[in-house]
Amino acid sequence: MTKIAIVTGGSRGLGRNTALNIARTGNDVIITYQSRADAAQALVAEIEALGRKAVALRLDAGNVGSFAAFSAEVKHALRNTWQRVSFDHLVNNAGHGDVAAFAETTEEQFDALVNVHFKGVYFLTQALLPLMAEGGRIVNLSSGLTRVSAPGWSAYAAVKGAVEVLTVYMAKELGARGIAVNAVAPGAIETDFFGGAVRDTPEFNSYFADVTALGRVGLPDDIGPMIANLLTESNRWINAQRIEVSGGQSI
Repeated sequence: MTKIAIVTGGSRGLGRNTALNIARTGNDVIITYQSRADAAQALVAEIEALGRKAVALRLDAGNVGSFAAFSAEVKHALRNTWQRVSFDHLVNNAGHGDVAAFAETTEEQFDALVNVHFKGVYFLTQALLPLMAEGGRIVNLSSGLTRVSAPGWSAYAAVKGAVEVLTVYMAKELGARGIAVNAVAPGAIETDFFGGAVRDTPEFNSYFADVTALGRVGLPDDIGPMIANLLTESNRWINAQRIEVSGGQSI
């Protein structure tokens, strides 16, 4: 039976690439977006052109109070588009970057990162669990910055570290339902993340290429197919793992 995946932050960057690659594996997708409805609908059309079904729903991944209503929207979409009551996979991808020296990081910056990258992941997954099928898969996006440090990223890396710990606990507690949970940690990638810094700033791009064993920074096509493959039955025994996908960055 066709699987259905929810990809948060699916209208751009790694989320977009992941959603497309899930469709290419023969499965369907619910993507979320925060403000770019046009980009989300363009992706829906691209997925449908592949012969798959897709739905785009608005979600503020940092607003826990909106998650009950979002869950109801997912339930409605499942019934209307797929005549189903459950989905199979959840990719917690939505997020943003913010850089500031540890001594200068504000509480507002800190709280925004926590709300989206950790609190949001925690409570959105909790809200969607009643709609998730037995034997499903959850992928939480982490970062290569939990393994190596870079000045200015202390808050971002700390919340991603929290997600990695959460991943292990989720795997333990959801194992009785056959749900596998893993964290994927990309290295530096050419996307619009943090204003497209790695993609559009030659000195950043060159620096990360120089510290990567394969000699370049990553591309969305280095990450999306890997996540899509992790959701397949061929990887059903991978569970509670942090999987870095960085081309050998800073080794």
